[in-house]
Amino acid sequence: MGIATVFVTALPTIGQMVGANRVLRGVSITSPTGDPSLAVGEEHALRVRVVERALEFLGTDVDPGTVWEVPA
Repeated sequence: MGIATVFVTALPTIGQMVGANRVLRGVSITSPTGDPSLAVGEEHALRVRVVERALEFLGTDVDPGTVWEVPA
């Protein structure tokens, strides 16, 4: 047992390779939790979706190496 975590990364294969149980595919390599090219309000909404998805994933029983996507 340990502390449940969600690994947010644009490269989910690496998360699986290091043994992370919960991997959330991020937006891009340079900005896994956002997209600086978006307008401020859109960027904020995207960041909120990423965090909400991670929190949902955190409370879910999963098989090791499970990868989730951020909803569009």
